Amino acid sequence: MRYPRNMIGYGETTPHANWPGNANIAVQFVLNYEEGGENNILHGDPVCEAFLSEIPGAVPWEGQRHWNMESIYEYGARAGFWRLHRLFTELNVPVTVFGVTTALMRSPEQLQAMQNADWEIACHGNKWVEHKDMPEALERQQVEEAVRGHEIATGEKPAGWYTGRCSLNTVDIVSEVGGFEYISDTYDDDLPYWRVHQDKPQLIIPYTLEANDMRFGTANGFNSGEQFFNYLKDSFDYLYAEGAAGRPKMFSIGLHCRLVGRAGRIAALKRFIEYVQSHDKVWIAKRVEIARHWAATQPYIAPKLLPSKLSKTEFLEKFGDCFRNGEAITERAFESELGPANDSPYGLFFALRCQFRAASIEEKKHILKAYTRLDDKIAETEIVADEKDARRIDAMTAKQQHRLLELLQAYKQKFGFDAIFVVRHYTTATLLAGLEERLLTDLETELAVTYREVEALARIQVTERFAA
Repeated sequence: MRYPRNMIGYGETTPHANWPGNANIAVQFVLNYEEGGENNILHGDPVCEAFLSEIPGAVPWEGQRHWNMESIYEYGARAGFWRLHRLFTELNVPVTVFGVTTALMRSPEQLQAMQNADWEIACHGNKWVEHKDMPEALERQQVEEAVRGHEIATGEKPAGWYTGRCSLNTVDIVSEVGGFEYISDTYDDDLPYWRVHQDKPQLIIPYTLEANDMRFGTANGFNSGEQFFNYLKDSFDYLYAEGAAGRPKMFSIGLHCRLVGRAGRIAALKRFIEYVQSHDKVWIAKRVEIARHWAATQPYIAPKLLPSKLSKTEFLEKFGDCFRNGEAITERAFESELGPANDSPYGLFFALRCQFRAASIEEKKHILKAYTRLDDKIAETEIVADEKDARRIDAMTAKQQHRLLELLQAYKQKFGFDAIFVVRHYTTATLLAGLEERLLTDLETELAVTYREVEALARIQVTERFAA
């Protein structure tokens, strides 16, 4: 079984974004243009629209138009868009538009204004409708139709894609259709990243649903412009500080003509833009500019080893003896939920260790028997005359050697198995002290200590195999 979700991402250490001008943060404004592309029986849809409006608890009406809903969407095209257009052009702010193709087709003057302002127009699907229940073939057809229509309307193919109301197949389908410098149908990071599908890397630039005016239209969202401003400001301040500390990120802000385009809300947006512009180390960019910067400075590099992608034969051959005599637990690890989280040295060791810890007492004893007896190593160790030269485990005095062999024999007689140590973690003196201490414990306590040593040895093996 494979677990496809990536729960680790960049992990503890994120790459340095190296934004232009050594900026602490890249800020990106997205204007979603959906008006005229929403559900409507005039558009051949079976129901009216019920999403992201001023109408609380709206539901789709089958076979009926919804005059109030249509009017709200029309406000976005007729008034909200132009108010936002004036704001962004007067403040000289670059914008990325997520444009629904059929909406753009029904708004030629707005489209011309976007292009005259040199805004990026990314593709927001063919229609502003749910994709979750679409058959894969139909969704692929919709994606291809959206791209064709977008090119007809704008004169060029879109560099970016965002569906929004997507299905589990959307990102794969868009990656397969190809030609996109980025896809934004994720919300899982503060930085762009590469996603591999069918052995081809696709750049993902995550979007946002929280720093988004859509929360003016949700029950748990913003109820005033001041709340919107404060949330954006707090997010910006924290990310700006992270960037100043050497961890620069990206901040996306999502907007809609029919929502933030209202006078009582756009004032907060204006205050936020002016606040952002009052800072020196800020890069306000279009999404495609971020994509091109990332592709140039953080190009895709194929990992040398991805355990979750190995065949069973390859996996067992590579990791089967990290725990000696541990082929059975390695096989169980392979059959468990291996995924991206296990494609790092610690992640893979964790999967193996879980199976070791879950193994029966008999299996664990079988594994213990496979480790090299320390007696043999100690008997062959270089003998030195002075204890000051016996600081390494591979050099000891005759007295130390005799005492160690004596302790190892006593250990075997007491516990019934040979002592196991991660030898590289010890000096001769600490090994002697450790053996004497462990001989004073009971079997249950000693087994717990021995298991930890075996786990440590296995982790070394896993790490070395990744390095190799």
